[in-house]
Amino acid sequence: MSSPTRRDLLRAAAVLAAAGTLGACGKPEQEEAGGLVTVDLWHGQTDTAKKALDALIKQFNDTHPLIKVVGGGGGVTADSMLQKVTAGLAAGSYPDIAYIFGSDLASMTRSPKVADLSAAMDLEDCWPAAREAVTVKGKVRAAPALLDSLCVVYNKKLFAAAGLPEPKAGWTWDDFTSTAQKLNNPAKGVFGTGWPGVGDEDTVWRLWPMIWDLGGNVVSEDGKSVAFDKVGEQVLGTLDRLRSDKSLYVDPKPGGEQLYQVFLGGRMGMVATGPWQLPDVIDKGIDYGVVPLPSYSGKPITISGPDTWTVFDNGKARVKAAAEFVKWLNDPQQDVRWDIQAGSLPVSTTTAALPEWKKHAAGTKGLQVFVDALETAKVRPTITQYPQISQQLGLATVAVLLGRKSPSDALSECVKQCNALLAVPS
Repeated sequence: MSSPTRRDLLRAAAVLAAAGTLGACGKPEQEEAGGLVTVDLWHGQTDTAKKALDALIKQFNDTHPLIKVVGGGGGVTADSMLQKVTAGLAAGSYPDIAYIFGSDLASMTRSPKVADLSAAMDLEDCWPAAREAVTVKGKVRAAPALLDSLCVVYNKKLFAAAGLPEPKAGWTWDDFTSTAQKLNNPAKGVFGTGWPGVGDEDTVWRLWPMIWDLGGNVVSEDGKSVAFDKVGEQVLGTLDRLRSDKSLYVDPKPGGEQLYQVFLGGRMGMVATGPWQLPDVIDKGIDYGVVPLPSYSGKPITISGPDTWTVFDNGKARVKAAAEFVKWLNDPQQDVRWDIQAGSLPVSTTTAALPEWKKHAAGTKGLQVFVDALETAKVRPTITQYPQISQQLGLATVAVLLGRKSPSDALSECVKQCNALLAVPS
């Protein structure tokens, strides 16, 4: 996406702290003369994504005379939207719609001001990842706003220089680690691959496909314990092998920006990333390829990190108008424009089948690989405890990446802390 950088979230504490103060807050319902309903949208988009959304807002307003969407954006970027909305909820001054990261949605729904869109949204044609990301406890609590998937982008020139065949679908993590080691060339400052190393969500979300592939999960079915305790050591062991081989660039800054800069500078052979990175790769003139994530089983699996349009209750008229707008955005004719111009993947299979999208995908090398990956993409669970679990797994991952703890010791401490968290009723 040329949309917000990777999400990185661990901010649920702020939501939980505010949730208990929200019940009586809110702005009075506003309906102007002539029945016009004004909808306040905080989106946090910048650059091309903002331009695309502004054009869509104008089209909606031009074709819906009784609704006026004001896309002021809330004065912050998408990365800071959670804090902005949380503060607004606590103060009783919040938007009708906000761009909320999918991994924050469950915590946000602890506020009674988050609208239930179950009756308003038809998500039948959406990819499973998009449906699951906006569903909390069986109810649709938001509309899909952005969809992605995780694949591996690789530098063909570096593969050729190392005399290596290019990776193909069905490769394994053993293939990945051995390839990274062979690509590594300290004399020329070349790394085999990289991994975010600050312990944020960008560090953690890449682990879940590995865990799912081995039969693990984030939490057990009853929600009382983590479900990666039996497979986490193998997953962290893969990272430890990359570290011990010295083929791994560990990015010390949030957002993975340095990691991507190393790849864009032609000094990294492979990087796990999403479609948002392709425009920069193309701009740099890198001869690249895209391949699905490796797995332990040889079967395809990946992760999607959808974002949401979350609607807040400022009265029935404004909820209805806001729901109409986000539903309109998800319509394939609007969705395809947003996807092409802002760098998202289609939120529905119907959009993906449109001639406009097919032409766009055919003109962007590797983009269809990300779309095809949605067939096997899973999402993080929409549970309130997820950010705290992520934080603990992030700490364990960094300890392994930096060689401070063995995979076994890091996992043991992580599981202990997570299970203690899950023992407290949410």
